[in-house]
Amino acid sequence: MRVLKSLFRFFIILLFVGLILGAIAAIGLYQHFAPTLPDVETLRDIKLQTPLKVLSADGKLIAEFGEKKRIPITYEKIPERFVHALQSAEDSRFFEHYGIDPLGLSRAAFELVSTGKIQSGGSTITMQVAKNFFLTRERTFERKFSEILLALKIEQSLSKEEIFELYVNKIYLGHRSYGIQSASNVYYGKNIDELTLAQLAMIAGLPKAPSAFNPITNPDRAIERRNWILGRMHSLSFITKDELDTALLAPVTAAYHSTEIELYAPYIAEMVRGELYDQYGEELYTDGFSVYTTLDSNMQTAANVAVRDGLINYVKRHGYQGAEKQHAIQGLSAMEVTSLLQNETAFAQLEPAIIVSVEEKSATAQRKNGELITLPWEGLRWAKAFKTVNYYGAMPKKASDVVTAGDLVRILDTGEFWELSQIPQVQGALIAMTPQTGAIRSLVGGFSFTHNKFNRAIQAHRQPGSNIKPFIYAAAMENGFTPASIINDAPIVLQDKGLDGNWRPENSSREFSGPTRLRVGLYKSRNLVSIRLLRSLGFEKGIEYLSRFGFDPERLPANLSLALGSADVTPLELVTGYAALANGGYKITPYFIERINDQYGETIFATKTPVVCPDCSTNNDNTEQSIAQRIMDQRTNFLLYSIMQDVIRRGTGTKAKALNRNDLAGKTGTTNEQKDAWFTGFNSKLVTTSWVGFDQPAPLGRSEFGGTAALPIWIDFMRAALADTPESPLPTPDGIVQVRIDPNTGMRASRNQSNAIFEYFKAEDTPRSGASERGQGSGKSTEEIF
Repeated sequence: MRVLKSLFRFFIILLFVGLILGAIAAIGLYQHFAPTLPDVETLRDIKLQTPLKVLSADGKLIAEFGEKKRIPITYEKIPERFVHALQSAEDSRFFEHYGIDPLGLSRAAFELVSTGKIQSGGSTITMQVAKNFFLTRERTFERKFSEILLALKIEQSLSKEEIFELYVNKIYLGHRSYGIQSASNVYYGKNIDELTLAQLAMIAGLPKAPSAFNPITNPDRAIERRNWILGRMHSLSFITKDELDTALLAPVTAAYHSTEIELYAPYIAEMVRGELYDQYGEELYTDGFSVYTTLDSNMQTAANVAVRDGLINYVKRHGYQGAEKQHAIQGLSAMEVTSLLQNETAFAQLEPAIIVSVEEKSATAQRKNGELITLPWEGLRWAKAFKTVNYYGAMPKKASDVVTAGDLVRILDTGEFWELSQIPQVQGALIAMTPQTGAIRSLVGGFSFTHNKFNRAIQAHRQPGSNIKPFIYAAAMENGFTPASIINDAPIVLQDKGLDGNWRPENSSREFSGPTRLRVGLYKSRNLVSIRLLRSLGFEKGIEYLSRFGFDPERLPANLSLALGSADVTPLELVTGYAALANGGYKITPYFIERINDQYGETIFATKTPVVCPDCSTNNDNTEQSIAQRIMDQRTNFLLYSIMQDVIRRGTGTKAKALNRNDLAGKTGTTNEQKDAWFTGFNSKLVTTSWVGFDQPAPLGRSEFGGTAALPIWIDFMRAALADTPESPLPTPDGIVQVRIDPNTGMRASRNQSNAIFEYFKAEDTPRSGASERGQGSGKSTEEIF
């Protein structure tokens, strides 16, 4: 008995000494490692790597930039059942322990001994947060001890909810998804709060081994892991027996859901990325910004279709240039034919396909997915052979006149039938803007961003042709001319030091009308009238006036060719200038970023450009919003609007009458040799410009003008953009009167004159009966105006 007591006393002393030594060792280790531990307070301001999202004004996803898919979620938005599922899978006593769970470590050790594997894991969620945010993945004692110390510090600094939120937003869950919200989107196409109990348990099983327990690539192991978690949830009283039984029977419903682009607007997406990269650098792709653009999704969709169809129709007018490639397919299987298409890309819904057989009035083509489709005669008969932009071959009589087996071609689904098509060499652009604010509502920079990333809407400097004339006419009417002023539309030879030699400008029709009212000169786009107006004003005054509207004076020629649009402008500059014509005469600043939200949804930037406010007298330094500057007399603006309405009613833009609206005004534009075709038009709510041309300036063809190449695109867009919206003409301002005039002289008509017409005037500029209307206030003689 004495020996047993001695042994017992020895073991007690040994245990006591061991505890003391263990405590000394622990204190020593703590003192060794503590100074090297990071500051856990930084977790409060941690920035999770979250991609940049670009969205339309109405929240449609346009683009996502960034390597990692992550959608941070706050603890309050995490379903309680998922919290319980993750506890069951990773750390059942998470809300009870202080960062380290001795019971959990003991359970893990027991599982290892009894089954040869660990199901529940030995690390707590807090320890995993410490590892994921601060430590490497090396398996050493030093790293494990640091993990334990960090877990203790984290528990002292952060609440349980904050720790849990950090964990579920950081973890990798397969298929480039980081965090539970992103994983829910990737595997189920839903938000985490929309998932069933079985689906939540499936997500909760992923952190342990995202590849091994992946429900898409390893469904059998994934369902085994899920069912184990469900059983744990029941044993921990998180779910009932009925809920367990139902969830255990649920099939695997996971499938890969890619980030779905809801709105095709790649040119704007790239503009956003380029604009913000200079400010944020590489952090732009990881800081989780959501950039809301000014785009209206319906308008953008309409713009995409209008530009695509307009350019394809140009191709159809000029003829088919043949197959892109020729493949020898005789004897090849369907799979082998399909393999020939694998590296071919679709552009703007023009799919690649290979002709596999040709019949009398149809052809059979194989799509990239292996499907065989029929190209009926309706989809082939347009394809006369292209010769030049001015000539094409005879119309085909049978399908073999157009295609041959083995041809790599482009096909387009018209909604009624498949049509043979071709990637246009010609390009186009369209921009629509809210004239009161400068917000860009739609923007297309070319036929296909995938095919060619050059953004013609903002980067292409082209001559506007007659699209510039409204500004010359506005300058004239602000210097004494009226819509009834008579200007001679007659040949002229000019010696201009800014031009080489003698200049003999002509009208596009090469005809002359003689004395012409200013109104008629604009809506019929008479070049000689514009030149005489600018000569009367002086091109220095013309340049100064155009500069008010945002045109770069350095790119405005200091000679009379300015009157015919020989300047270099971008579509964006042109539509911005026209915005002032549409909003009553105010200068606005174009913009395409409405606001930027951080990853938590807080707005960190909002655009505040000057807005049109006719009732606001001056800018108020105490207001957040600045007021747009008036750059054009309101009455001059109305007179010009009235004349530009006639461009559509009876001038070069009459095709736009198909829209059956009385509030539209606009102007065509065509440059020398038809190298550029434009149409810009508006009502008081929306201003839009469309352009067509080759990237390397070349003739579009002798039948291609602003009214034939660009106007149809504008019409198709405006038909959709203004659908079901009331007419919104510019209001008639005070000081405008209507007077009956003689259409031949511009003078006030006699009482009984049968051919008299009404014309608008500023009240002080009304013509007197029997007096020659010379453009009062201009200081110019009749000879100079003529």
